[in-house]
Order: sequence, then structure tokens, then C-alpha cells
Amino acid sequence: MGNQVLNERSLQLLKALVERYISDGQPVGSRVLSKDLGVKLSPATIRNVMADLEDLGLLHSPHTSAGRVPTVSGYRLFVDTLLTVKPLEAKDLTRLYQGLSVSDDNSDMIGVASRLLSELTQMAGVVTLPKREKVCLRHIEFLSLSNTRVLVIFVTNEQEVHNKIIHTSKVFSPAELQQAANYLNSIYSGRSLDAVRKAVLNELQEDQERMTKLSGTDLHLPEGCRAGKPGMNQGLLDAVKMAQLAFDQDNDKDKDDYVLTGETNLMGFSELSDMDRLKQLFEAFSQKQGVIHLLDQCMKADGVQIFIGEESGYRAFDHCSLVTSSYSVDDQVVGVLGVIGPTRMAYEKIIPFVDVTAKLLGAALNPKSKAPL
Repeated sequence: MGNQVLNERSLQLLKALVERYISDGQPVGSRVLSKDLGVKLSPATIRNVMADLEDLGLLHSPHTSAGRVPTVSGYRLFVDTLLTVKPLEAKDLTRLYQGLSVSDDNSDMIGVASRLLSELTQMAGVVTLPKREKVCLRHIEFLSLSNTRVLVIFVTNEQEVHNKIIHTSKVFSPAELQQAANYLNSIYSGRSLDAVRKAVLNELQEDQERMTKLSGTDLHLPEGCRAGKPGMNQGLLDAVKMAQLAFDQDNDKDKDDYVLTGETNLMGFSELSDMDRLKQLFEAFSQKQGVIHLLDQCMKADGVQIFIGEESGYRAFDHCSLVTSSYSVDDQVVGVLGVIGPTRMAYEKIIPFVDVTAKLLGAALNPKSKAPL
């Protein structure tokens, strides 16, 4: 179905009907449309056009009313070809900009972005945490605290400093910790944390296999287990084990996570207030995997992405729309933010909110430039 089968009058009528339904939430009848259009079309003519639009699957008639409401296809045509996006009001732009420039803590900023989206749209705001595999290791240090407790200090990207306490299998001297840090910095500096994690696991596995093969024999370790690299001594193996403690668990801690705010706002929309629908929706939010899968799809696309109703392929969202945009740091997409609300949402307002918030969040997270937009 395409708009090539619709003439200008049909498109104008569809646009007026969708806008009226978004505004009122009530099935729209021919008399209301006749007033909205402000053109000399009789209610009978309007009814005929509405019947045609229904035959095309763009409208449907609820059983309890003579009026009609948009279908997912109707919303899709409206959003893709008929929508006039409104620029953000100055006060909303100011609030977004001020809100996203109050903190230097990136994790705080993610929560602030989610809350601002929720408060300004009165729907649910969602922001994924920056993907760890996009974060690059610059430098690592180890400091002995007491016994087997070691403080790991590592710098990522340009200037983000992270601290973590790990528990090692034995006590290390300051010299051993320095040697371990020197080795890891020489091998892994400049690589993404995800690549480091995989390389460390691979290194441990290969070393385990070598030890298994050599146990019970008098053979020496092979000269090169990988291109030009000598067999790993105990000090280097310890360094790799410490790297695993530092990066593997930390990576898993917030893997596939997001911040969701304002989900209770959704209870105020009549089309979502059905208890079964709400239960399904809130279960989806708590389980996270399905929502994350949906948001991950959005990371692969440029600009604003819109899923209307069952387009998401996710049953819990059948009566919702999700408007998202990816956000970038250093020209690299690292996450997605968006608004979840009923399919009957004011798309012309929500789209610029999402678009501008994504740009502002990316600018706020980018250490090179704090300039917005």
C-alpha cells in the first residue's frame, strides 16, 4: 500500500483525522472532520473518503463508535509523509541544555537525560549506557592496598578515570605490580575494552593449554606462542590474570543496560491502562533483554527511528510507539535514547525532543567539545 493511490484530498483528510485523534483520543467522525478541514466537503463525501481509507487499511472503526481511528499503517503514512515537525520551544531547549551541562559524571548524565525526556514529554524516557566495547583503554596502574587487595586505576578514552578494587590470588610487591602494568600498557593501550577482554581470555586459555601439554615433561616453553612473542613467564601470566579481574567483571556489571524513567506516566493513557497490557509492558521493562534488542537495532541506523505498535516485533509494545535516536562520542555511535509512549503520541513534538537530546547528550559526553548541537 502506498500513497500513490491516494489523492491530495484523501491525504489531507487522513492528516486531519490523525491529528484530531492524537489530540482528543476519541474516534473521529465525519462532522468533526468537516469542521477541522475548513473546506466545503459534505459529511457524505468525507464518509466516502474515510471508507476508502479504511479499505486501504489506514483507518479502522471501533465497534462502539461511528468514528474511525488510525491503524499502524495509517500512523506510518502520517509520520513518513504528512508530519510537520515543530521546532522545540526555547524554554524546553534551555532546560535540556542546562540539565545536561550540570555534571561531569557520565553515569549521572545518562540518568539526567532519561529523566528530562520523561518529564518534558510526560512519557517514559530511556537511555542506554554507552557501549563498553566503544571505550578504549589508554593507561592502567596497580597499587597494593593490603594483602591481596589491589587498587586498579585505568584511564579510558581521553580523560575518564576509573577505580576498581580487585582481590588477587597472591600478594604482589610494588615492583611486580609495576611490571604487570608496564606489560599491559605496552600490549593493550589504545584497544577497546571489549577487545582487551577477549584478548585476555584468549591469552589465559592458550597459556592453560600450553601448561597442560607440557605437564609431566622436561620440555621448555616454546620460544614463540604468537608472532615473535616469547613463552609467557609467571609475571606476565599474573598481569593477564589481573587484567581479567579488572576488565571482565567490570564489563559484565553493566552489560546491556539502560536507564528507564517515568514508566508510571504510561498508566495515565487510557489505551495503555488495561491491566493485562500494563503488566506485559512492565514485565518487559524489568526483563530488559527484549527492550535492549530493540534499542540495539536503533544503534545501526542514522537519525531518528520510529517503531509504531507491532512494528517493533515485540508483543509488549503492540500498543506503544518508540521514538529513538542514537548518540555519538568522538563521531562514534555509543548508545541510544528515546521516548516510549502510546501510538497516539504527538510525534511532531516528540521527534525533535529525542533528536535534540541525543545531540546534546553526545556533546556533553564528548571530552573534546562541550559545545551543543
